[in-house]
Amino acid sequence: MQQLTQIELANWLALYVATGLCCAIAFALAWATAAYEIYQERPWLTIRSFRSVALFIPRTWWRWQKLYLTSMPVTLGIVGLFATSLRWG
Repeated sequence: MQQLTQIELANWLALYVATGLCCAIAFALAWATAAYEIYQERPWLTIRSFRSVALFIPRTWWRWQKLYLTSMPVTLGIVGLFATSLRWG
């Protein structure tokens, strides 16, 4: 098995850092958007039973998940374009 060169190792590290940074930004934006939407709708005013509490938590999680997962094409595009801009050889 051939070892990675210094350039390839640096490029892979840069790609992992760029991916982590894009995911962290997407996480923060999805969290902020979900919190804002929940604040606007005020669904806690309708919580009157244990069942409504039990359903509020998964609904909130699903709302955040949908917002976070919609960032995937953008993250892939950014990281893909960044990878093509690197010198690999």
